[in-house]
Parts: sequence; structure tokens; C-alpha cells
Amino acid sequence: MVSENEPSVNESKAELLLDKIDALKVLRASTDAERDALLVELGGRGKPEQDIIAQLSAVRPLRHPDRFEEAHRMMVRSIEVLDRNGPRQATVRRLGPLTPIAKWLVEQASGFIVKSYINKVTNRICGLYERREANSPWHTNEHHMLRRARIDLRRVRDGMNSKSLGLPSFILGGAALTSVASGIQGVASEALNHTLGVIALGIIAVSVLFALSWVALYSAAVARRRIRLATDQSLAALWETIGAAGEPPRDESYNFAVYAIILLALAWIVVPLVIGLAFIS
Repeated sequence: MVSENEPSVNESKAELLLDKIDALKVLRASTDAERDALLVELGGRGKPEQDIIAQLSAVRPLRHPDRFEEAHRMMVRSIEVLDRNGPRQATVRRLGPLTPIAKWLVEQASGFIVKSYINKVTNRICGLYERREANSPWHTNEHHMLRRARIDLRRVRDGMNSKSLGLPSFILGGAALTSVASGIQGVASEALNHTLGVIALGIIAVSVLFALSWVALYSAAVARRRIRLATDQSLAALWETIGAAGEPPRDESYNFAVYAIILLALAWIVVPLVIGLAFIS
């Protein structure tokens, strides 16, 4: 009697056999042109391949050269405004004596998201300007506009990068964190030897993870709102003006929201499970 799963098993074997046959075709190709043709045929035609064809077909370095300089100026102004206002302290609901700490943590996290986004945007636009400038015919209006815009934005980017955290502060901060971590490790190892200590340690771990999750989620929301207000429209306008440049760069707020969900899962699932296993053992 033939089982119901036998056709699917046969189909899987047939697919594996076809894959091996395709691989042998590529290996047996006598010329590079024949090998390339086989690889292109096997590669399929997905969204990336369609984007490659569409972007290669746009031969002009700028889609709307008459609007490029205005879009460039608005983008630089948006970066200036976001750099000045994005890392500012956010409004946090009253949390009693923990309010100043919460404000400081949200300010640091949202400021990190904003600063990393500005760095990503300026680097991406500078690289795009460089390639489009190299793609422009010399002595044309587009070539001159892209060259001036590239020089302007590179100067802006270098000025912003010069405001990064200095080495002495970073070293002192790392040393302080190392001391705190070693102290916590000693207290935790002592608490694991007592039942009440394990319970107290679990409650503290859940509370810390829940607080960090809230900070990550709230900071992501603050940063996303400020980035949207300051740069989303001007960045979309610049990308439309340049044309055939893919998607504009995105900020890290969504990733921070994912981190918040992971921390919540650790707080509500992993930590109680670990405590339960500790009691069983």
C-alpha cells in the first residue's frame, strides 16, 4: 500500500536531482559567457533583479535637476534641525523618585538613535552624491551641482563627527561600568546560595528587564517622532529628485522596539523559568 507522504517524498528527491543537474550544467560550461548565462537563468527574476534593471535604465544622474539644489538645501536644513533638537530631553510621565533616572536613560537612548540615523543619512547621501557626480558628464550643470552638494555635505558630516564622545570620558565610563558589574556579580553569587536570595534576585532581574524594555520602547517612539517631523519629507523629496536610488535610509527605532519586546519576553518567561529550574535542581 502506498502511503500518502510518498508523492511529496518523490517530489523532494526530484527537486534535489534537478538541483544537482543544474549545478553540473554550470560546472560543465566551456566558456565564461555560457556559465554566466546559466547562472542568470538559475538566479530567477525577483524584486532585486527588477530593481537592478529599472535603476540601470535611468541613465541620467539626476531625475529632476531643476529641483535638486532646493531639495539638497532642505535636506541639510533638516539635518541641522534634527541634530539640534533630536537628542534633547523628552517628556516622561512622573515616576516618583525614578523620574530623573528615567529621563536621563530615555535621553541617552533616543539621542543614540538620532545620532546614528544622522550619521547613516549623511554617509549615504555623500556616497550617492559621489557616485552620481562620477556618473555625470564633465562640465555639465548636473556635474557642477553634485560636486558643490558633495563638498557641502561632507563638510557638514565632518563637523558633526567631531562632536563625538572623547576618549577620556569613554575610558572612565567603561571603568565605572566594570566596577559596578563586578560588584553585582559578587552579590548575585552570594544570593544564589539562599532561597530568599534567589527570589529577591529574580524579582530584581524582572524589574530591571521590564524597566529597560520600557526605556527602549519609549526612546524608540520619541526618536521616531522627531526624525519623522524633521527629515522624512525632505529625505523623500531628495530621493525623488535624484531618482533610481533605492529606498532612503531608515533609523534604528524599529530595532529598538524589537529589543524592547525581547526584554519583555526575558522578563516574563525566561527569568521565572530559570528561577523555577534553580529550585528544582
